[in-house]
Amino acid sequence: MTTTPPVDCHVVTHVHWDREWYRPFESYRARLVELAARVCAELDDGRMTTFHLDGQTIVLADVQALRPDLADRLAAHARAGRLTLGPWHVLADNQLVSGENLVRNLLTARRWGARVGVLADVGYCPDTFGHPADLPRILNGFGMDTALVWRGAPDGVARFHWRSPDGSQVLAANQGYHAAEVLWAEPDGDSGRAARLKDFLTAERDRLPGGPWLLMNGGDHLAPTDPAGALAATAPAAAEQGAALGESTLAAFFAAAREAAEAGGVPLVEGPLRHRPGRLTFLLPGTFSARTYLKQANAAAQTDLERWAEPLLALHAPGDATLAAELRHAWELLLRNAPHDSICGCSVDEVHRENEVRFERVGQTADHLVLRALGAAGLDTRRYGDPETERAAFAVLNPHPRPHTGPVTVELLTAPGRHPQAVTGPDGAPVPFEAELLGEETAFEADLDLLPDSRPALRHRLHLLAADVPALGHAVHTVLLGDTPRPDAGATVEEGVRALPLADGAALTAGDDAALTLRLADGTELPGLAALRDEGDRGDTYNFDPVAHDAPRVPRLRAARRRTSAVRSVLELDAVIELPTGLTADRAARSADTVEVPLTVTVAHWPGHDGPLRWNLTFDNTADDHRLRAHFPTPAPSARWSADTHYSLLDHPVGPDLGPLPTERAHEAEYGCVPVQSVSAIGDGELRIAVAAAGLPERTGLAAEFSPSGQDEMVVTLLRAVGWLSRFDLNARTTGAGPMMATPEAQCRRRHSYDLALAVGAPVAADADLVALAEAATVPLRAAQLRPGTAPAATGAPGLRVRGARMTALKGAEDGDGLVLRLSNPTGRPAAAEVELPDGWRAAPVRLDESPAGEAYPAGALALELAPYALVSLRLTRP
Repeated sequence: MTTTPPVDCHVVTHVHWDREWYRPFESYRARLVELAARVCAELDDGRMTTFHLDGQTIVLADVQALRPDLADRLAAHARAGRLTLGPWHVLADNQLVSGENLVRNLLTARRWGARVGVLADVGYCPDTFGHPADLPRILNGFGMDTALVWRGAPDGVARFHWRSPDGSQVLAANQGYHAAEVLWAEPDGDSGRAARLKDFLTAERDRLPGGPWLLMNGGDHLAPTDPAGALAATAPAAAEQGAALGESTLAAFFAAAREAAEAGGVPLVEGPLRHRPGRLTFLLPGTFSARTYLKQANAAAQTDLERWAEPLLALHAPGDATLAAELRHAWELLLRNAPHDSICGCSVDEVHRENEVRFERVGQTADHLVLRALGAAGLDTRRYGDPETERAAFAVLNPHPRPHTGPVTVELLTAPGRHPQAVTGPDGAPVPFEAELLGEETAFEADLDLLPDSRPALRHRLHLLAADVPALGHAVHTVLLGDTPRPDAGATVEEGVRALPLADGAALTAGDDAALTLRLADGTELPGLAALRDEGDRGDTYNFDPVAHDAPRVPRLRAARRRTSAVRSVLELDAVIELPTGLTADRAARSADTVEVPLTVTVAHWPGHDGPLRWNLTFDNTADDHRLRAHFPTPAPSARWSADTHYSLLDHPVGPDLGPLPTERAHEAEYGCVPVQSVSAIGDGELRIAVAAAGLPERTGLAAEFSPSGQDEMVVTLLRAVGWLSRFDLNARTTGAGPMMATPEAQCRRRHSYDLALAVGAPVAADADLVALAEAATVPLRAAQLRPGTAPAATGAPGLRVRGARMTALKGAEDGDGLVLRLSNPTGRPAAAEVELPDGWRAAPVRLDESPAGEAYPAGALALELAPYALVSLRLTRP
């Protein structure tokens, strides 16, 4: 008689640790240190043989700050193989941060791994609210070919191969990480545990009859409770179910899972993991728009580090150990805002106040790094000494690896009574400009080599179009000063004008609702662009929840004017939107009491420049429980719309804003929104409409039958104001997603400002054009005034150029040996890239973890054939 061998069930005892969520950080850290002591005690005395200390090394750093001795014990257990850490430094929301943020996250974890001697090599990220399409490629770049996921994975599919757009692939296990209720001690004793274990094993057998199975024995902020004893007590019950329980590790489980997968029967899943949610596997997409001010601050901080501080230091101060340490500190601060309960805006108010301070600290550090790097490049931008009386100078800075032309704004300090008369470029040719006088002030400066100095000054703001600024370099402009403001340097104001002439006979006109109608050169009209619509939201920080029978509110235009200067035309719209003050007491409807919210909309056009229109909305939110969105309809029927993720530009189907409301408990409706990094587009050819914006990730493609315009639309969420961390009475999610706690600051009663770049037709007809739009709009030129009395070179460029690819990183190598340049082709078409190197420099391919990935290229310019969605990293070494 033959018997079926038992199926192995790997029991991984662990904790999931939120650094901040329904408690602020310090409260959590105090408990973390207590947990670390209990973990060490149970590992010491054998009550548990292995423990997974979540997927992040930050917990070790947090323990070390208070108990270095305890951190040493944890490290010793890790070296002995009893405790696993990583592979991440923090468990980030991997959809809302940039690809480079995720790469720095993994690089930082490896530095901690070097301290403890070992780091987990499983792509552990089960509690993020969905997963981006590029995550397998990022994991592969760090030598990982497995991933533990949960939310967003295909419901009921236990194992699958998951493939990124570029072909990178991991073996993914779809497993809920919170299974403490199975083996944890309960009042009902061993009999209760046996019954819960039976239910768990039955469910796993239904999903994957042949196993192996994985039981994640732990949950949020829970200390272990004698797992060895629990296994011994439940072993007979497991055997009756045909299972063999054993304490295990994620590495051991995936080794067994891979062996089983090689026998076949594992499906392939491609693209982002945002599949229809099942029971309790909520995607919680309202986190894309909860507290959008955090998303905007994160985008600004990422840009400061990725596109300014890192490249400037790599090119101009590569050997400065102090600046390198400050850069790592800035990244550490930024990473600490990346966890899904932080960047998502779904924590208590105290947490997000601390988030804002961290973002400010990142900005302060980035400003200092840029200042020092520019100094190393020969540009002293400190405002020290007597303000200029005859002429001033400023440098336009180009963060792109190719010459760039674009609008730039610079603030200029002059001596009292002195005003800009003329601007000349590096070649001495006159440059048109617009000047604003901001007023008198006392200018202050101090530094290590400069005594504190206060001087009276006038502050001016200049707007101009800077042409052909060298790649990754600068162009010095000179300002001639005089006694009186130049009469034609300001803008002419035409009150009551709603129209903005564009190139080739095209024009933009504002309607009574402050929406825009674009008339193309051929007479085609595109109405309703950037139409603002506000609707009630009875949801929480996790989910938008519609108010039944609510009629959307739209603005009412009060006044319009056009400002025209030598360099740009700006349409200014004053509008007001009347909003209910909040919800009724029973939360079933919006209040009958209303408040008028003034809105200011500006649209800027730069004649002679083929760049996008720049749209800005500014207002003070004084209403509660509502969602404000900008709509962009297109007359071109569009089954799909496009949006960028970390390194890929992907298509998504148009459809409804919200699917059918669930009727079963513990389910969530399907939402049409997806997380967008910077740019999205809908329509085709001459009717394609594209919008680029930093820090506005929630966007939706509405099919015509679901849109207010009756046309296919792209919708950008600007603001979602709610007052609860989580609620249990929503219609779109039929249970809580966290504790029911009031979060009044999530109503976002503050000043808001949103910048969008809008382009239509030929300039964005191709996907490569969308990438260029995103770059120009979200990483614009900057300018800085030069210190009086300094005489820098008229232009500056390091000699590094890239054509045909997007630069996502230029940084010092982690080991100090050279630079790392990362290039991407985000489109679905092959691309030819060319890299020009400074004389004597060499390039060699590396992985994302900066380990070698092939032989060095021959000296000279590189010609790279980039496959669709390709990502290439190069180590550049100087002579």
